[in-house]
Formats: sequence, structure tokens, C-alpha cells
Amino acid sequence: MKVDVERTLTEAREEVDRLTPAQGLDRRAFVKTSLGAGFAAAVLPVQAQAMIVTDTQGLTAGEVKIPVKDGEMPAYRAMPVGKTGLATILVVQEIFGVHEHIKDICRRFAKAGFLAVAPELYARQGDPSKFSDIPTLFKEIVSKVPDAEVMSDLDATAAWAAKNGGDPNRIGITGFCWGGRITWLYLAHNPKARAGVAWYGRVVGDKTPNTPQHPIDLAASIRQPVLALYGGADAGIPNETIHRMMAALQTAGNAKSELVLYKDAPHAFHADYRPSYRKEAAEDAWKRAVAWFKKHLG
Repeated sequence: MKVDVERTLTEAREEVDRLTPAQGLDRRAFVKTSLGAGFAAAVLPVQAQAMIVTDTQGLTAGEVKIPVKDGEMPAYRAMPVGKTGLATILVVQEIFGVHEHIKDICRRFAKAGFLAVAPELYARQGDPSKFSDIPTLFKEIVSKVPDAEVMSDLDATAAWAAKNGGDPNRIGITGFCWGGRITWLYLAHNPKARAGVAWYGRVVGDKTPNTPQHPIDLAASIRQPVLALYGGADAGIPNETIHRMMAALQTAGNAKSELVLYKDAPHAFHADYRPSYRKEAAEDAWKRAVAWFKKHLG
């Protein structure tokens, strides 16, 4: 039997085009379809003696799937058992993805009475846990994540939370390092988000097709109260840039935001599983973050 190969290929392409986004893109687009355990290879060995581990007693906690435009994105969710109408905190990962520390952050917020959810925002690009050094991780995954895609995924996460125990009118966002930058961007993107806590995220940087704007460019659009938690000894984020960001907020009429600069703290001072951890600064910053969300989310 003679087969018309060109016609067969054409028909196959047409069939793919007729599929819905979830049907046509899910298998191809999502490289990481579930959360793993442990930490990224790039941060091993972890500083286990200082690492905080929060139990799940009184909580509903674990992996969930967030429907997004092209499939399902894995996420970690923690919330008080049996509660609804909860103030919701979107927790944005470090450069290393949603690992044990980020999951624990969700449980800590849940213990404080919030619904906290951390989506795996690199799910389409790859598994960050497999990379043993930060430069390669950045090149192969992080640099390929478009800001616009992240904003859309966070919108989807907020929508999921509203249907699963959260109050859609009380949404906050927090993020660490890579996620600290995203925190600023999302507040500019979503005026319905009511408050943010940005942990040592850069506010200036090179512009690329995937990162066309940085927080400093969007300061006039951030009307919500932001608590900025930064290390005064952060070698990668000059103090001057943070002061410039806070001045831009003030100029734009945002007088509710605050900066806490921990004089001798390095980058990632809250990451209790890394040598950069500074217990005193981390504990003070955490208390401030919880109080900030209780004040502004109600």
C-alpha cells in the first residue's frame, strides 16, 4: 500500500492544531509535573543543624495541581485544617525552585492562620534540583522563564486559592531572591493583590526579551504596601539600588512601604539551610513579615 507521507504529516499537524491548549501542550510544555523531595544539587550539602522544620499538625498540607492556560502546574499548599475564607499568601521560590525550605515557609504561614501556596514556576523549563552549580542552573532554566508567563501563572494560582479555601479579596505575595524580584513585579501587575514582602530580590538589571522590565521601572505602578527585607552586606544587590527603589515608591505616592536593611546580613540571610543564614536577622524579619500580612490582609 502506498502512503502519501506529506498528506499524513499535514493531517497530523491539523489534528494537533485542533486540540485545546491543555490537550495539545501539557505533555510537551511541562517538563516538571510534580514536586520532588529534598533540595537542589546546587546547594548541597545543606546546613541541617540550623534548618527549621515545621510540622503539619493542624494543617492541610501537600502537593496540589494548579490549572494554567497550557496544562497543570505542580505547587505546594498549606492551610489550617477545615478553614475557609483565608487570607492567601503566594509564596515565590528562590532560584532553586520549590524545595523543602519553600514548603516549610508555606507551613509556617499556615501555622499563622494563612493559606500559603508556592507554585513551581519553572515547571515548563526543567527541574532545577538536577543542576549542581548555579551558573548552569541560571543558563539552562532561570534565564528561559518569561516574566509574562510567571505573572500569568501567579494569577492562576490566586484563582485556584480562591476556590480552595482562600479569600479572593485578601491576597498577598512574598518571595525570596529570584522570587523577591517577582514579588515587586506581581504587585505592579495585579492591583488586587493587597500587600507584599520582598526578600532580597534585585530591583535593577539587564533587560532581555524574557525580563523586559525590572521593579525600578514599575515603581509608579506599585500602590500596595511592601515590606522590603534586605541584607546590608549583600554582595549582589547594592544598597544604593534598594534605596533608589524606595525613593521611587515615595515619589509615586507610596508612603506605606518600608525597608528593613540588616546591616551585616548577606544575601539569603533567611535561608536556614545555607551557610548564608543569620539567625537573629532571619527571626526578626520573619516576625515582621507575618505582622505585615496580618496588618494588611486582615
